Amino acid sequence: MSTPRPLQPQVLIADDEENIRFVLRQLLSAEGLTVAESADGADAVEKIEKHRYPILIMDVRMPKLDGMAALKKIREIAPETVIVMITAHGGDRMAMEAIQSGAYDFFTKPFDMMEVRVVVRRAMEKVRLTRRIREVEQSLSAQSQFDRIIGQSAPMQSVFELLRRVIDNDVSVLITGESGTGKELIAAAIHNNSARAKEAFIKVNTVAIPEALLESELFGHERGSFTGAVQQKIGKVEAASGGTLFLDEIGDMSLPLQAKLLRVLQEREIERIGSTRTIKVDIRVICATNRDLAKSVEKGEFREDLYYRINVLPVHLPPLRKRVDDIPALIDHFIQLYNARLKRNIQKVTPAALQRFLSYAWPGNIRELENTIQRTILMARNETIDVGDLPPTLAGQTSPASAATSGDGSIEAPEALVDIDLGRLLDPDDFSCPLSDRLTQVNDAIERYLIKAALEKTGGHRQETADLLGMSRKSLHNKMVRYGMFADGEPEDASERGRKDRSAPTP
Repeated sequence: MSTPRPLQPQVLIADDEENIRFVLRQLLSAEGLTVAESADGADAVEKIEKHRYPILIMDVRMPKLDGMAALKKIREIAPETVIVMITAHGGDRMAMEAIQSGAYDFFTKPFDMMEVRVVVRRAMEKVRLTRRIREVEQSLSAQSQFDRIIGQSAPMQSVFELLRRVIDNDVSVLITGESGTGKELIAAAIHNNSARAKEAFIKVNTVAIPEALLESELFGHERGSFTGAVQQKIGKVEAASGGTLFLDEIGDMSLPLQAKLLRVLQEREIERIGSTRTIKVDIRVICATNRDLAKSVEKGEFREDLYYRINVLPVHLPPLRKRVDDIPALIDHFIQLYNARLKRNIQKVTPAALQRFLSYAWPGNIRELENTIQRTILMARNETIDVGDLPPTLAGQTSPASAATSGDGSIEAPEALVDIDLGRLLDPDDFSCPLSDRLTQVNDAIERYLIKAALEKTGGHRQETADLLGMSRKSLHNKMVRYGMFADGEPEDASERGRKDRSAPTP
């Protein structure tokens, strides 16, 4: 039986006091970490150079080479190592100097065991995040080169030509286009082909983060700056320094946060929440939105000065319906991708099925196409995708979403819903009533339409209609009263009375 290889130490403790090293070794071992030790600064530098330990805990005062001198050398040879300094009690000036020289954090002697645990856990999280960022960067670098973005159509070739001129100029880029057109992929490709490619690509979806947390997420905060701020947090802007910050759905950002972002872009500096210390940042900003920001500026919903600051170079991604020539190549790409993931062996698409793909409007763009291919591969009965394997939206070409979107992007009512004026309710230029009221109107319109369709399908029998709609007969009755669906106010229809008459006993 072979002897297992020893674990590579994760932490190096550098301190000339043996009892300090012993206490820290016991504490870190209890945290599940393996530990190496050095008794002086020169030995610590040599060991870091050879082994690149993820975390270094180092005393400021040591023989041969003091901690501050060792810190500066280690920052040069192993910038990825997270360094925590140990200072004497009351050595605040020395601690601040260490932080400014590149230390991640510090604690003082005599140290509190709980404080050390917190600092070490934060350092471990820093290491984990750094590794994750590197993995994402490598993945994006491998997947997001321009020549790997599928787009042989004339509209996409125009986009690529523009991007080639963008990558070497460190200017702000605004990517616009409908949802699902691949804005994040283009942003990553710009970063990975730029001089900042080896630095971080940090993305923030401003819609996915609650408004109350977005400021902290962007700019970070100091410990105790607000309720729940139990430790210092590095914001996304600061984390992106040296690299690229990608702000998705920028059009949904609130006006107060827009003002703070504008200051960052103008001054290239931030202040964490709860701090008065200014931190310089070196970032390239790429923004994306599916909104018409020029109209948002006119309506006072978006700052004009910020709009011009982020819109130095606009890049518009065409919707999939405007680049139909790319659909066959995209289908092949997604088939290969999901064949491997789903352990299938789809070989081709029949001409009839391909024609359905080409004639569909794809309101969800590439994201919808990818999801459709994934579902179709799962449902396909053999190695060839035919019309019968397609979802109903393609097999019958009856997608309400497709019918509701005209060529110019405006919303039109599907033919079957004209009588409820759904087109007016979904008009993207009509904001004459609050969103909550509009949603209620849309829900009522669709509900009334579906109840009417179910009644027609069951011949007007309310119990069968209720069963078909998955509701109680009483709920159906109440909704029919609400929508005025009884003839002359009669609560029971003739067909149901007839059924009752036939079931009554003969006198």
